[in-house]
Amino acid sequence: MKWIGERISFVDQPKKLTIVINPEDKFWQKGLMSAWFAMWLTIGLVMLWSINTFKLNQQEQLIVIIFLCFWIYYAYKVGRALLWLLWGKEMIKIDSDGFTYKKSIKGFGKSSIYFLENIEKLEIVFPKENSIQAIWENSPWIQNAERINFQYISKTFRFGKKINEKDANLLFKLLTKKIEECLKKK
Repeated sequence: MKWIGERISFVDQPKKLTIVINPEDKFWQKGLMSAWFAMWLTIGLVMLWSINTFKLNQQEQLIVIIFLCFWIYYAYKVGRALLWLLWGKEMIKIDSDGFTYKKSIKGFGKSSIYFLENIEKLEIVFPKENSIQAIWENSPWIQNAERINFQYISKTFRFGKKINEKDANLLFKLLTKKIEECLKKK
């Protein structure tokens, strides 16, 4: 097994290439996200308890129900981001069958296969430095900060969550080399 930076490992065999991209491993980030999520769950449980315990008029019940709708949405989003930080990984396999991608959390996730002949415009994409997008994607609760993308039958597919520019360039070279090799063998 070889490494690109600290987060990307790969095994390059004659017939296939397998790559694993791990999320950022920052202890403080995981701790803050866990604490924030625990507090958010506590707030929701208190609101659920209060709606069943106190005698609220119709307007107060409506306000609590609307709050709980927002609460559920953000509990889901932050919960997924936390699970990704703790146990997530992106897994890529390139062989004669195609480009297989799986976004996995603790082994669970759906694999998607993309035929190599239909992959177009493999490129690296980074937001402008100090732009709002770059600052937004640096947030720990944001998952979608993919750095490499390609066109596949008029749809854009992205992967490589929050990898730095140096690692993205090395990964890009590795991917293009292996895709060209597999296409030549067909």
